[in-house]
Amino acid sequence: MSRPVLYLFGSAAPPVQQFPDVVRRAQAAGFDVCVGLTPTAARWLESEVPLLEELTGHPVRSEYKQPTEVDVWPKADVIMFAPVTFNSMNHWALGLTNHFVIGVVAEGIGKRIPTVAMPCVNAAYVQHPQFARSLETLRNAGVSVLYGPDGFEPNEPGTGRPEGYPWHLPLAAAVRIAETAA
Repeated sequence: MSRPVLYLFGSAAPPVQQFPDVVRRAQAAGFDVCVGLTPTAARWLESEVPLLEELTGHPVRSEYKQPTEVDVWPKADVIMFAPVTFNSMNHWALGLTNHFVIGVVAEGIGKRIPTVAMPCVNAAYVQHPQFARSLETLRNAGVSVLYGPDGFEPNEPGTGRPEGYPWHLPLAAAVRIAETAA
């Protein structure tokens, strides 16, 4: 039996730098992992891309493919988008798909691919009225957004600790989804 495919997506928040470890944890949980990054996150992890590709056996993607190119990834069973920045959360909710990762998660809603998202934003950003609207929009679209007491809780600007990002929460949610679908 083949392993369920997890698209592990991240945007440019400090916890994305832990992706090699997150890939290993997802693989230990039974997933075949494909890594996608926003353009800024791809720049941050540029030196880690060869390792991520070696670990997963798939190319790391941050750009759309050409229309004539064959898709090199298997179809996703689950998408885990974490960390999701303020910018990425709002682009996704508004359907602004100028980046590969945002395009895939936006289309994933219509394709009914189960998706788990966990923001990584500070307490100043969450005061912006669009953030609450974006959370509501994505949750109403069926995305499991882990934010608040059962997910990510924002910190004051400049006080976040990437090592404290609760990776176990979105990974556990992705595992539950895969087990339910099996």
